[in-house]
Amino acid sequence: MPRRRLSALVTVLALAGAVPVLMPATQASAAACSSYPSWVAGKSYVTGDIVRYTDGKAYIAEHDNPGYDPVISTWYWEPYACDNGSTPIGNFVVSEAQFNQMFPSRNGFYTYSGLTAALGAYPGFAKTGSDTVKKQEAAAFLANVSHETGGLVHIVEQNTANYSHYCDWSQWYGCPAGQSAYYGRGPIQLSWNFNYKAAGDALGIDLLNNPWLVQNDAAVAWKTGLWYWNTQSGPGTMTPHNAMVNSAGFGQTIRSINGSLECDGKNAAQVQSRVTTYQRFASILGVDPGGNLYC
Repeated sequence: MPRRRLSALVTVLALAGAVPVLMPATQASAAACSSYPSWVAGKSYVTGDIVRYTDGKAYIAEHDNPGYDPVISTWYWEPYACDNGSTPIGNFVVSEAQFNQMFPSRNGFYTYSGLTAALGAYPGFAKTGSDTVKKQEAAAFLANVSHETGGLVHIVEQNTANYSHYCDWSQWYGCPAGQSAYYGRGPIQLSWNFNYKAAGDALGIDLLNNPWLVQNDAAVAWKTGLWYWNTQSGPGTMTPHNAMVNSAGFGQTIRSINGSLECDGKNAAQVQSRVTTYQRFASILGVDPGGNLYC
């Protein structure tokens, strides 16, 4: 099972009085879509960009591209459900407004659209079980992500002195991107050449040769976080996804992510930080956090 070394990055509406005017959902959606710029053939777009196509519908860039047609080049684009920021996209249980409330100081790299674009890689995430379980899992994932990145502030590991440590030359494929290329990146701070290889193989992306994609492509970054959450148990006995959907509790997600350094009394302060953030995010989503919060 791939090992994983976590980076030490731990840190840290007004109500309108007017009577709302209601309109049909399709009309509201069309109005929201009109706020996005029209797609322009041949114009360069980056992951997370949202455009309005000639049919009036919106599309989000899943990968950087030089202005490919959203309807034809479906690997680069996917349909985007327009809203006003208060409605979850693609049946995701977290709305953009709630996401922004969770991460008021986030780095602009970590976009909500990048996250929603990545969800298709693991369709069971936050869509398994009851509505309560779905919200609990989303809150748990984002709470751990917040802990790893200082509130979605850090894209890469801050201690550059560690960078050269993450190459395991005993792997047959070595470190083709360089000795110091496999440092922590993204929302779960993916580290080590074997984890870049495993995540890339699972996602169909060559991260072994191009690990920089994780810090340059928001959708890829989120996908690596979801890869670990849904498929890796780390020092624990279950994946974080299974911990939440099978009622093992938030504490087991901590164990699977960084249990060897934090659980069983090793670092109670860090565990408490994760738990406190989870409880806050669960409150934002209007769901009880459940039991078994500690490890």
